Amino acid sequence: MTPEQLPIENYDAQLAEKVTRLQGMMSPFAAPEVEVFRSPVSHYRMRAEFRLWHDGDDIYHIMFDQQTRERIRVDSFPAASELINRLMPLLIEAIRDNRVLRRKLFQIDYLSTMSNQVVVSLLYHRKLDDEWQQAAAALRDALRAQGFDLHLIGRATKTKICLDQDFVDERLPVAGRELVYRQVENSFTQPNAAMNIQMLEWALDVTEGSQGDLLELYCGNGNFSLALARNFRRVLATEIAKPSVASAQYNIAVNQIDNVQIIRMSAEEFTQAMNGTRQFNRLQGIDLTSYHCETIFVDPPRSGLDDETVKMVQAYPQILYISCNPETLSANLQTLSQTHDVTRLALFDQFPYTHHMECGVLLTRR
Repeated sequence: MTPEQLPIENYDAQLAEKVTRLQGMMSPFAAPEVEVFRSPVSHYRMRAEFRLWHDGDDIYHIMFDQQTRERIRVDSFPAASELINRLMPLLIEAIRDNRVLRRKLFQIDYLSTMSNQVVVSLLYHRKLDDEWQQAAAALRDALRAQGFDLHLIGRATKTKICLDQDFVDERLPVAGRELVYRQVENSFTQPNAAMNIQMLEWALDVTEGSQGDLLELYCGNGNFSLALARNFRRVLATEIAKPSVASAQYNIAVNQIDNVQIIRMSAEEFTQAMNGTRQFNRLQGIDLTSYHCETIFVDPPRSGLDDETVKMVQAYPQILYISCNPETLSANLQTLSQTHDVTRLALFDQFPYTHHMECGVLLTRR
């Protein structure tokens, strides 16, 4: 399969294979039947990154084959949003004959939204000067004149030039409400927006009627925190990355949600604070004892939860776990299943046509 071809006719078969594989991995934990959530078969990725190839007078996007490292020319990319696909050829055409913009340009990153905003980052192996800034502003204005709600960023070693802003504001309809999510360039956001909506609505469904407060680790820009806030008295969420914390704070305010509090801490640090093994100035003024968290939500990186955090998570009656790596989820479940039952299991086809699986489990203490 090339980047310009998607085996759409094989979508159902590849999804069925993932379902079978997940069922097999979860069978040792007496998991219920898998709830399956399909992705759009094309135009599902809201972001894309391409290297840029200079070939005489021509330039074009390229990707590398992961197995052979062969260089592949990419003029269209049907996995990416329609907005990115409309923009790609126009951007290349504008840069191709512009000496200032194309010199030592080696990568182009796109971040788009369902609300039709897009940030484009141009990455260079050279210093960016006033001449570049003027040329970039002219390019931005020309593309805006063609109807694109576009922001442009230039990056070089230890340099980041924002002509306007380095973020887009996504608007997602989630279970009858529109939620606004600020997404910052070069920070983590969910890549498949349609799938993200389904994950948020599933998380709302499985936590409906929950008692008490929610504790969330790895909250990012507040993606799940804001959606789940309506099911809980209060939400206490942790995140270590500064840009994500800033986005989360903005998202709380713009959505007028008054029962979510974000703490800038890693999951490991928060575990130490909860266990009383370390004290943190960042927790001054926050009375952890005022929270009565009956539910904990975790969406860890591919490495899963560390051993100490798994033990801490076990203390909660209800555990909601979103995983981008079923292997590390299975390893964590070896411990969690000693005290909790898997009561809901979902597969979210976040990355169609790849072996990657995103899944969710709800665990209830026996």
